[in-house]
Amino acid sequence: MNKPSLLAGLAAFALISTPAIAQKSPEAVAEAALKQAPVFDGHNDVPWALRGREGNMINSFDFEDTTDTAKPDATPPEGAMHTDLQRLRKGRVGAQFWSVYVPSNPDEPLAVQQTIEQIDVMKRLVARYPDELMLASTSAELEKGMKAGKIAGMLGMEGGHSIGSSLAVLRQMYDLGARYMTLTHSKNLSWADASTDVPAHDGLTDFGRQVVREMNRIGMIVDLSHVSEATMKDALETSHAPVMFSHSGVRAINPHPRNVPDSVLPAVKANGGIVMIVLLPGFLDADVRAQGLARTAEAARLKAMYPGDPAAAETALKTWDAANPVPTTDVAKVADHIDHLKKTIGVDHIGLGGDYDGMDSAPVGMEDVSGYPALFVELAKRGYSQAELEKIASGNMLRVLKAVEAYAASQKGQPPIETPVAK
Repeated sequence: MNKPSLLAGLAAFALISTPAIAQKSPEAVAEAALKQAPVFDGHNDVPWALRGREGNMINSFDFEDTTDTAKPDATPPEGAMHTDLQRLRKGRVGAQFWSVYVPSNPDEPLAVQQTIEQIDVMKRLVARYPDELMLASTSAELEKGMKAGKIAGMLGMEGGHSIGSSLAVLRQMYDLGARYMTLTHSKNLSWADASTDVPAHDGLTDFGRQVVREMNRIGMIVDLSHVSEATMKDALETSHAPVMFSHSGVRAINPHPRNVPDSVLPAVKANGGIVMIVLLPGFLDADVRAQGLARTAEAARLKAMYPGDPAAAETALKTWDAANPVPTTDVAKVADHIDHLKKTIGVDHIGLGGDYDGMDSAPVGMEDVSGYPALFVELAKRGYSQAELEKIASGNMLRVLKAVEAYAASQKGQPPIETPVAK
C-alpha cells in the first residue's frame, strides 16, 4: 500500500473508531457557534411597544425584565413583551436592528414626526443602560460593541412613508442613525407597491428607483420585506449594494404574499443580499395562514348574518374560534424556511429577523427573544456545521452591512441626488 492510501485508511479508521461520546452533540455545536458569533437580529419592534404601552414615557421603565408587562384587562388584551435585557442575553443576541416603525399613513408629515419620536425613544432607552446596550453608526462600531460584551444596536425604518417622499428627509434620517429602510409597509406609497395592497405602479416608479440609488450612495441598506414581488425585482435591478429582507419567510414553504418567492431568490444571491427569516406563525406556517383566512371569512359571514347585532356576531365568532383553534407552529417550521434558502441560494444569504414585539404570537420554543438557541440546536440536528451556523447567526448580516458601507465609500465623490421641492 502506498503512503497516501495508508494515511487515508488510518484517517478513515480513526473516524469510524471515534467514540460517539467524543463527537459534538447538536447542543454543543449550537453553543460553540453562538459563542463565536452571537445573533445579529434583523428586526425588533421594542420602540413601537414602548409607544403603544407607555406612550414613550420610559424614565421609570424597567427593560431589565419585562415579563410582568402583560395587560390582560386592556382592550384588546396585551401579552407580556417579548424582549428585555435578561432574555436577550439568554437568547445569545449580540446585535439588534431596532425598528423605528410607525403605521402606514397617507399623512406623510405626521409619519416623519412619529418616526423621529421613535428614534428618540430608542436612543433614550439605550442611554439608560450604557453597560448593556449601545447604538452603532458603522459596522466597525457595532463589532467593537459586540466584542465588549454589549448588545450592539442599529436603527431601521419600516416603510418609506417615514421619509415623506423626500430624499432630503431620507438623508437626515441617516444622520439620525437609521441604517436601513423597508421601502414600504402594508400599504402602497406614491412610488412603490406593497405586498399586501392592490398594485398601483407595477413595482417602483422613477422616484422609487431614485430612493434606492440614494440609499446606496449614503450607505443605508435597502430592505425589501413588505414590498410586492415587482418592487423586489425593480429594487434588485436598481441597487448596486446588497439588499436585505429584514423579516420575511419564503413562499415555497408558505405562499403568503409577505414572503419571498423563488422567482426572486436568484437575484438576491447575485446581489449578495440576505433573507432574514421572520418568526410570525402566519408567515411561517401555511396551516396557520389558512386558519386565519377562514376566520376572516367567517367573521364577514357572521357580520352579514347579524346586521345591527354585533354582540351576536361576536358571540358566534367566539364559538367558531373554540372549534377551530390556531394550529401549532414550532422551531422545526422555522428551520424548514432556512433549509429551503440553503438549498436554493446557499447558506451565505440567510439571517434571522424575529419581529419580536411586533407580533402577537411566536413558534413554540421561541416564544420570546430567549428562544434563538433552540433554533440553532434544531439546525445542528439537521447537519448544519458550526461555520454555517455562525454565518446565519451574524456573519452574513455583517457581510451585507460592510458591503453596503464599502459601496457608499466608493461613491464619496458623487453629489446627492436632487429632486425639486415646492417654492
